[in-house]
Amino acid sequence: ASGPLVPSRCSSAIFQGTQFGDDVTSAIRSAVQDRYGLLLYWYTLFHQAHTSLLYHLETNSLMMCVLQEICDNPEFIVGGASRTDICQGDLGDCWLLAAIASLTLNDKLLYRVVPHEQSFSEGYAGIFHFQFWHYGDWVDVVVDDRIPTINNQLVFTKSAERNEFWSALLEKAYAKLHGSYEALKGGNTAEGMEDFTGGVTEFYEMKEAPKELYKIMKKALERGSLMGCSIDYYTIKQYNFYPQSLVPARFATRTTTGLVTGHAYSVTAVEESQHKESKVRLVRVRNPWGQVEWNGPWSDNSKEWENLSKGEKEKLQHQNAEDGEFWMSFEDFKKNYTKIEICNMTPDALEDDKLHKWTVSVNEGHWVRGCSAGGCRNYPETFWTNPQYRLRLLEEDDDPEDDEEACTFVVALMQKNRRRERKLGANLFTIGFSIYEMHGNKQHMQKEFFMSSTFKARSRAYINLREVTQRFRLSPGEYVIVPSTYEPHQEGEFILLRAEGMVGVFVFVFLIFSRMYFSNPMSDQPAPASTGEESEEDQQFLSIFQHIAGDQMEISANDLKDVLNKVVSKYKDIHTDGFSRESCRSMIALMDMDGKGRLNLQEFRHLWNKVKQWQGIFKCYDFDHTGTISSYEMRNAINDAGFRLNNQLYDIITMRYANENMHIDFDSFVSCLVRLEGMFRAFQAFDQGGDGTIRLNVLEVS
Repeated sequence: ASGPLVPSRCSSAIFQGTQFGDDVTSAIRSAVQDRYGLLLYWYTLFHQAHTSLLYHLETNSLMMCVLQEICDNPEFIVGGASRTDICQGDLGDCWLLAAIASLTLNDKLLYRVVPHEQSFSEGYAGIFHFQFWHYGDWVDVVVDDRIPTINNQLVFTKSAERNEFWSALLEKAYAKLHGSYEALKGGNTAEGMEDFTGGVTEFYEMKEAPKELYKIMKKALERGSLMGCSIDYYTIKQYNFYPQSLVPARFATRTTTGLVTGHAYSVTAVEESQHKESKVRLVRVRNPWGQVEWNGPWSDNSKEWENLSKGEKEKLQHQNAEDGEFWMSFEDFKKNYTKIEICNMTPDALEDDKLHKWTVSVNEGHWVRGCSAGGCRNYPETFWTNPQYRLRLLEEDDDPEDDEEACTFVVALMQKNRRRERKLGANLFTIGFSIYEMHGNKQHMQKEFFMSSTFKARSRAYINLREVTQRFRLSPGEYVIVPSTYEPHQEGEFILLRAEGMVGVFVFVFLIFSRMYFSNPMSDQPAPASTGEESEEDQQFLSIFQHIAGDQMEISANDLKDVLNKVVSKYKDIHTDGFSRESCRSMIALMDMDGKGRLNLQEFRHLWNKVKQWQGIFKCYDFDHTGTISSYEMRNAINDAGFRLNNQLYDIITMRYANENMHIDFDSFVSCLVRLEGMFRAFQAFDQGGDGTIRLNVLEVS
């Protein structure tokens, strides 16, 4: 700490939840005051270790100061929250601050994220509360009033008013959500805008912008959308690069026009004004630094303003001040900026004058190495193993001016938690998705389908951004959406959002791994001994069994282990480390009908028939003749054995039975199938009504 605390404080574990709703701050404040009297809330995570602030960078000079130590009369908000309250410090989070500046243009959105009835006076308990949309849910984040400083000056975001701190505390809460301040370095304005609204973001490259871009931008602001823009300098992949020292934002790359490359801006207004004999289209842009402005036509002190009437100047709120905000013509805007991001509160197309009803649905998923991380279509052997989501378009858009029979929908694929995991070395994956037409098949689509089918639509490119979003129009029908990373074997979580349901259209999307069921091609009871002629293998098997079982003609788990390992060792085309005693116990539990814990000849024969059948399946998927099968083929092998599982179980099986090279040997394969059959047999025993659901008490579970 930088000095004596004012007054003494209680420490607290992290609070992040929604059970208090809008009253979370007052509820926690009351709890703190009731328990500790004059003690103030102090969240310890950011103060016990500087790695929670900056995990790569030097932090020796940083001090966590209570805001009362920085000024005598701190205020949460002074004169209303506005875009001039956001001035970037020495952290490379211009993308976030551009989103915050846009947020201030919409009071309803702003005060959801920043509840405004907070202050340093009435009922003060050293606690502040913010809300963010976080991967499909709104979450509350609570912080104390200690801010990183150097020489008693704020290091990161600050306000133009020295005693105003809402923007600095908002940045701290967002840093807490992602694990540290350093996690906020580098990004896209769309991330912040979505986390403040839960909206849907669409990107426009200026070189490919539609002719109606000006209309789109104007309508976006009228509808309360948030908007950001940028000038590309770094490649997308360089967003994952972390410099090893703090570089003040004022040293970034500036052009001769006063604009900054590799930097995010907010678009705060779009207006048309009468200039001389014609109308001119103007765009107002803000630099989150709070300084460094455009110096071309329509800049603060340019000659163009001299020919504008006083009324027009007032309408445009023209100010000649170095505050980071400036006007420029729409044509100059298009020439100088390379990308614009618009976060809409609804997925309505901004080219459309109508508002429609939409439903936004969210599915969570993950790519698991060796099972469901199949990579893009360039990897046909594994692409089919990626998660698959069903999309059903039933009716075309209700647009009398459009003769095309098509349905409109928006798909957004967002990877989760990569920013928070940066300190562990995680970077953003390169992600995208493809959409295929299919008919009636409710199963996981196989490799042959994708080898013989062409996608109907796909994301524009695979790119390493947090989110890939695109709007589509397809004919009514059934489709499957396949989200993937570009490279296979990359593990990560994601959410797939779909905006559905324009007027007259019903779009139904569901995860196809929604139900787990089992069909066993073989009888659950031991088969009678065959009356036909025995093979040489069967005679050897009987001889080994009689030798080990003795006069009792029953074998234990240890005996079974010896029998199986002796028989399987004769097959040179099967790789195995040998069956373990635990695996053999599971087999006995599966086949032991009389509860003795041992197998008689008939029970063992039935088990042996199963093992031989599974051996045949195993060999079918040993494509490279290594005596093992790829974990990616485990799904089909399990299906051939008579099981249908949900996606989560396939992932668990891969993690449990595959080796470091994503291969599964024969004994692991058999052990897996034995466990599955035992599990489903137990389930069917409890499913008295045959409706696929069971209810168990504690004793039955154990």
